[in-house]
Amino acid sequence: MEFFDSHSHFNDEKFNEDREEIINLMYKENITKTVCIGYNLKQSKKAVEISKNTAFIYATCGISPNDIEDFNEKNLREIEKLSHNDKVVAIGEIGLDYYWNKENKEKQKELFIKQIEIANKLNKPIVIHTREAVMDTLEILKKHPVNKKGIFHCCPLNVELIKEGLKLGFYISFSGNITFKNAKSEETVSIVPNERILIETDSPYLSPEPYRGRRNTPSNVKLVAKRVAEIKKVSIEEIAEITYRNAMKIYDIN
Repeated sequence: MEFFDSHSHFNDEKFNEDREEIINLMYKENITKTVCIGYNLKQSKKAVEISKNTAFIYATCGISPNDIEDFNEKNLREIEKLSHNDKVVAIGEIGLDYYWNKENKEKQKELFIKQIEIANKLNKPIVIHTREAVMDTLEILKKHPVNKKGIFHCCPLNVELIKEGLKLGFYISFSGNITFKNAKSEETVSIVPNERILIETDSPYLSPEPYRGRRNTPSNVKLVAKRVAEIKKVSIEEIAEITYRNAMKIYDIN
């Protein structure tokens, strides 16, 4: 039984002290692939560096809405240049965040659209971050179609978003928040067909129960898989196989 953690942040400073140890432990525990997600120029470079040094880790490059200070044409050209690397499997994480950033919505939209254009130019999928910005996110995706589609990462437990995201051809990725006591996980996880579902940790963030509040690691993706299996009433082995296959497909990894 092997697992694919479809979204992690080994480039985060919270792994600076023991990154190699955590990577080795992850593989020993049968998390045999993960994608290290960029979210600004510096951390996109770090993600590519990590992926080059570790065969089973891939990377994405992008500027998130929470790193809007990185938004200029020079940095976008650099993101595009970085993304030509063979280990870069998507543009991301990109999108909209009106929870942390209410004052620059138009600038966020512009950045999102420009990075969709980069993804289409390079024929890569995108990894979407959306928080309290459901309608604007969907509107942009409808007006600016993504050729290779992509992933709603750490998908908000919002039925309308999931239904519309699926209609647009996107994959839905669930993380540790589906294990939280008050999460609406049954309703949201159950409507995602097996061929479009992914699991992730978003490590070092969003640790699942019973580790909520602690640093997250890719090994905890098993707890996300367990919760998905419970909701879908299948074995964890089946969820591991389904989500592994789906991640390989959307990220176009041979």
